[in-house]
Amino acid sequence: MEHIYQYAWIIPFIPLPVPLLIGAGLLFFPIATKNLRRIWAFSSILVLSIVMIFSMKLSIQQINSNFFYQYVLSWTINNDFSLEFGYLIDPLTSIMSMLITTVAILVLIYSDNYMSHDRGYLRFFAYMSFFNTSMLGLVTSSNLIQIYIFWELVGMCSYLLIGFWFTRPIAANACQKAFVTNRIGDFGLLLGILGLYWITGSFEFGDLFEIFNNLINKNEIHFLFCILCTLFLFAGPVAKSAQFPLHVWLPDAMEGPTPISALIHAATMVAAGIFLVARFLPLFIVIPYTMKVISFIGIITVLLGATLALAQKDIKRSLAYSTMSQLGYMMLALGMGSYRAALFHLITHAYSKALLFLGSGSIIHSMEAIVGYSPDKSQNMVLMGGLARHVPITKVSFLIGTLSLCGIPPLACFWSKDEILNDSWLYSPIFAILAYFTAGLTAFYMFRIYLLTFEGHLNVYFKNYSGKKSNSFYSISIWGKERLPTINKNFCLLTLLIMNNKKRASFFSKKKKPHQIDGNFTKMKQSFITMTDFYNKNVYSYPHESENTMLFPLIILILFTFLIGFIGIPVNQEGIDILTKWLTPSINLLHENLHNFLDWYEFVINAVVSISIAYLGIFLAFVLYKPVYSSFKNFYLINSFDKIGSKRIFWDKIIYIIYNWSSNRGYIDSFYATSLIRGVRGLAELVYFFDRRIIDGIPNGFGVTSFFVGEGIKYVGGGRISSYLFLYLFYVLIFLLIYYFVS
Repeated sequence: MEHIYQYAWIIPFIPLPVPLLIGAGLLFFPIATKNLRRIWAFSSILVLSIVMIFSMKLSIQQINSNFFYQYVLSWTINNDFSLEFGYLIDPLTSIMSMLITTVAILVLIYSDNYMSHDRGYLRFFAYMSFFNTSMLGLVTSSNLIQIYIFWELVGMCSYLLIGFWFTRPIAANACQKAFVTNRIGDFGLLLGILGLYWITGSFEFGDLFEIFNNLINKNEIHFLFCILCTLFLFAGPVAKSAQFPLHVWLPDAMEGPTPISALIHAATMVAAGIFLVARFLPLFIVIPYTMKVISFIGIITVLLGATLALAQKDIKRSLAYSTMSQLGYMMLALGMGSYRAALFHLITHAYSKALLFLGSGSIIHSMEAIVGYSPDKSQNMVLMGGLARHVPITKVSFLIGTLSLCGIPPLACFWSKDEILNDSWLYSPIFAILAYFTAGLTAFYMFRIYLLTFEGHLNVYFKNYSGKKSNSFYSISIWGKERLPTINKNFCLLTLLIMNNKKRASFFSKKKKPHQIDGNFTKMKQSFITMTDFYNKNVYSYPHESENTMLFPLIILILFTFLIGFIGIPVNQEGIDILTKWLTPSINLLHENLHNFLDWYEFVINAVVSISIAYLGIFLAFVLYKPVYSSFKNFYLINSFDKIGSKRIFWDKIIYIIYNWSSNRGYIDSFYATSLIRGVRGLAELVYFFDRRIIDGIPNGFGVTSFFVGEGIKYVGGGRISSYLFLYLFYVLIFLLIYYFVS
């Protein structure tokens, strides 16, 4: 049994050679490396599959044996300081390694097709492989120093992946924003690590927890200082897991490719903050004030993330705010001391949100066939609609992920979210009311995304609010009909001639209003062989289902979304489920009640309440965005909140306020831009002025004064007696005048 644990150190090192070899190949043999790019992609998936199998065996051993295994190797030793490196295998490690590897493998398979036409294909796989290495190193770390090293490596990889398309200014700004925001949390984490070492004299988790708890119980250390150290430690997870108030980087991080969003912003990197709080929970749980702060930050993030997702137009940003809200649920559970519920929701949410993000990537892939590569168009839900019959597999997968996140049984998130909601009643009725209310908001905004994307009619090229059909080349519902609109043959020939010359031109409708030929023509021109092809249905002008390599991960994630929730259902007479048995050592360490016998009557009552709230949110979404509405009405509800007039009713004003709050990101980004960015810039300019005019100005002033004094004295000593007499009489006259006026 211990044999497999002894080789667990290879978990973070197995994927490491792939990014190193890709980087070396691109540096020394770029042409050959690029020609063999599919081999490198296969290698990335293969080595991660080996890690997944190894992690699976470790997990089975954890479930059957229920014990910790730690191996430590001394690196630096002297009289006063000892630094050790090693690895720790416990339930939390095995759960996280399974989660990382399974989701990462599916994302890499998906990425092979999604990124196949990108020039940075190999660079993408190198970044992803190095990120997986960093995450696996983080979850297997046995001390605070290793945690911090891999924590920073994860942050560096996220910076590279978010700014993958760095030539786009918006992507470059997004990765810088993520980097700076996370540096704030990481600085707090570093202060917390140093403070804990000063208190305990150890970086190792086991020694640190034992010494810290003994000092607290014996009142041998200042309690306020302990609170301060734990809060500094908590600052790192606040930034990494996008908790209020350091959440502002997460929606901007959607500028990276969609597979990145599915991996690091749904299942792994943002989950690193939850992992770290769970790892340090034996430390936090003995300080009630810190636990209250964690739960308070969690409930604020739950509600804030849900409200900010209500009116977003970008499909990925809507899912990003949803991720923020669900991470808030996990943080709330940890703050309440519900260790099992938090990890349960971490598992179920990871698979459900990965399914939704990969589904959104398939949607974007389809939209790019119509509007060309343009994030403003291909990710904008205002321009979507009616996709259900053209991308049926994507539609089913997205619907299942949506239902899971809404908490509809028997899908995964129902079991975990319901457990958090039930525990919140025991902790605080106010927190419980807010948590249940947010569950209804989650159902509302998730079905809003689904309805705007797959139901109704396409809203691309809405010309005005009149609801009239546009006179441009495209119809309002470009794939709502079986063929393209009838177009004059001469116009087709002119268009083909223009495209063959690779030039953009303008054409005029019957009303003589200019329209510019859209970038779709550039994609269409590859299939314009004959005029008959132009009149017939063209695959480049209609949405189409993604390739099999993109659909395969969706199908696997559907199975996970259906089945993974059942690990939390009791399977024996003692009321112990697989997850509880898996977490037994950690639960015993936290002194949490292990044998929670399931009261089916109480469970059904609570489930009915949560499901009813979810269905209420779904019903409201159907009322506002139901498919029978015209495209104009859907568009109006999303995008046309005009200024409130005196005749508007009260509810319209409320909707207007909520819409502005959500679309403006709660004005938090604006507040930071005004108070922090402009304030810091103003302070920097003031310091610059003081440095140049005062600090440098005083010595420069003395130098200039000395120059002019010397220049003046130069003319005094000229050797002419008449000049000396003139100056003598001049000074005598001045003194006489002063004496006269003074006396």
